[in-house]
Amino acid sequence: MPETGAKKPKVRKAAKSSWQRGYRSKSPSKSMKIRANAVILSLILAAAVILVINLFNIMIVHHKDYTDRAASRQFGSITLPAMRGTIYDANGGVLAQSATVYRIFVDPGLMVKEMELIENKNESLIKRAGDRRKQGINEKPDVVNPEDVKNVVINYLTETLELNPEDVRDAFDKTEKRYIVLKEKVEKNKADRIMEFMSDITLEGSERHIKLSCVSRESDTKRYYPQNNLAAAVIGFNNRDGHGAYGIEAYYDDYLSGIDGKNITAKDAGGNEMPYRFSDNFPAQDGDDVYLTIDMTMQTYLENALEDMVKTYEIANRACGVMLNAKTGAVLAMASVGGFDVNDPYTIYDPAEKARVDAITDEEEHNKALIEAREKQWRNKCVAETYIPGSVFKVFTASSALEENVINYEDHWFCEYKKVVSGEEFHCWKKRGHGDESFEDILTNSCNPAFIEIGLKMGADRFCQYFDAFGLNEKTGIDLFGESKSVTVKRKNMGPVELASSSFGQTNSLTPIQMVTGYAAVVNGGYLLQPYIVSKVVDKSGNVVLSNEKTVRRQVISEETSAEMRRALQAVVEGNGKKGAYIRGYKIGGKSGTAQKIQGKVQKSDEKYVASYCCFAPADDPEIVLLMMADEPNTEIDYYGSSVVGPYSREIFEKALPYLGFYPSYAEGDELDVSVPLMVDFTVEDAKAELEKRGLVPEVIGGGMYVNVQTPLT
Repeated sequence: MPETGAKKPKVRKAAKSSWQRGYRSKSPSKSMKIRANAVILSLILAAAVILVINLFNIMIVHHKDYTDRAASRQFGSITLPAMRGTIYDANGGVLAQSATVYRIFVDPGLMVKEMELIENKNESLIKRAGDRRKQGINEKPDVVNPEDVKNVVINYLTETLELNPEDVRDAFDKTEKRYIVLKEKVEKNKADRIMEFMSDITLEGSERHIKLSCVSRESDTKRYYPQNNLAAAVIGFNNRDGHGAYGIEAYYDDYLSGIDGKNITAKDAGGNEMPYRFSDNFPAQDGDDVYLTIDMTMQTYLENALEDMVKTYEIANRACGVMLNAKTGAVLAMASVGGFDVNDPYTIYDPAEKARVDAITDEEEHNKALIEAREKQWRNKCVAETYIPGSVFKVFTASSALEENVINYEDHWFCEYKKVVSGEEFHCWKKRGHGDESFEDILTNSCNPAFIEIGLKMGADRFCQYFDAFGLNEKTGIDLFGESKSVTVKRKNMGPVELASSSFGQTNSLTPIQMVTGYAAVVNGGYLLQPYIVSKVVDKSGNVVLSNEKTVRRQVISEETSAEMRRALQAVVEGNGKKGAYIRGYKIGGKSGTAQKIQGKVQKSDEKYVASYCCFAPADDPEIVLLMMADEPNTEIDYYGSSVVGPYSREIFEKALPYLGFYPSYAEGDELDVSVPLMVDFTVEDAKAELEKRGLVPEVIGGGMYVNVQTPLT
């Protein structure tokens, strides 16, 4: 033990290391911690903001896009095409309808697997034959070459579908593909035969029955037009995508198309469709049916007459016609000839036009000519093209002047052959002039100098006012695409010369639908109507979803003026006899027109004309108005409206009036050219026998057993 009182030994502490000496000085201060925390929190906050923005982008802004992407991976869908609505005529006759057809396709990837199964079966049969031989049974294995099976299928499809064999083989060789269409729009009976063949394939020399699923079908629709070229320009046709391209098919496409359905099926992780309980079906909504105001019988009368006229007078630039209900504006018939077959719209229908196009050897020029020829035949001449009306226009000048009291029905004019306006010389068609003429005479004689005098007396302001009032400076609003605007002289450009030529139907170019609609206003009491060609649209439940009815745009002239015009125009028809629409026993009014297309002095061979005729019946209470037009008849044959078009108008009325229930009436003492017995309700055979016995030659129209209508009636 240390002694008491002894000093304690000093213990020397070890020196601190440099790390220990600097530790306290390098520790973060409070302010440093705050700054560090602020930086960290800022980074976290920034990340959170970015995350929220991205989530908002994904969940809100691009929700549909990501949903569709997910659905495309999780669900498979098959489109169920809607059946397009049917187009009917006024009496319920079918003009256009759709039927189920099929799309034949091949799955080359599945074919590879099925060929492997055939090979596996071959190996199984060979093994079994070997085992049987060990048992003493000699059996030849019925093996087939997968390549032979493939060739048989290719040859059958090539022949049945009328395809190029190399194209079919190429489709089968694309083994990485799962879906290749071989042919569209295959009829049901042919598609059925293909499926029967694929379910029971046999090779020569083999008894094996092979079933393959690599070729299959899916339903589609095909548009049929039972009447072929009848009313082609009115009905139109569909593009290859199934939507309307022209005519009613285009204008009412939203109604006719319907809504396609879908069959949506869930997929598993391997992309295979899961059982039906994971699927959902949205059935297609078939398109609505469209009912036209056009009557197929009236349409046939009109088209037959136009076709004969085009052939007889060698009309170079087509012909057209419109028949309108004068009281409602409903179109009873509308045709453009030459037309086309709606079932095959891409083929040039007119033989002469086809020969002209085919004769072009330069490929670029040929293709250009082909496109132009197609578009021309598809175009509805009644609404999409304009023409110079000529003397038919005089009814507008005359009715306007009567309405304004510029002239009276009892007035007279004196025609001296020529009339000079501001140094410009105009001529009457009659070299010696007509001399003294009444109001009925100037219309019957179609006297240009008289109408120039009337036009100048009216003045440009009033002339243009009525020109507009009759709807000749605006579209009619008919429910068809492609309606053209008229080409006219505006008021600011109309001097005395322009007014003079306009007053008798030259200078201004109008559409046939404008002319017939304005003409109806002249004779129906003065009411300008909106023409329409569809009466109603009906859904598959029978509900009327759209209805078109009479629409009066305005009254242009008074009932009194209209009555005077009807009286005068009836006198025109009766005064011209067989050169117009005159039919014994009927009251018919009308006016012809002959317009020169090329103005100025031209060589005779270069002269081009438009011949037209517009008539109405019954003249005292008009129901129907008919306008027919021949664009560029052969001038060496004839080119006057009264002789080229007038007789065909009469021919149509002879059939149409009895069909519509208008029968002739005769004054007591009238001598009839022929006495025809009433054969309505007789059988066709009995009627023919009776008429032949009387020395008459009957013409039968239609395919019924009994006579429904006859013309002439007696």
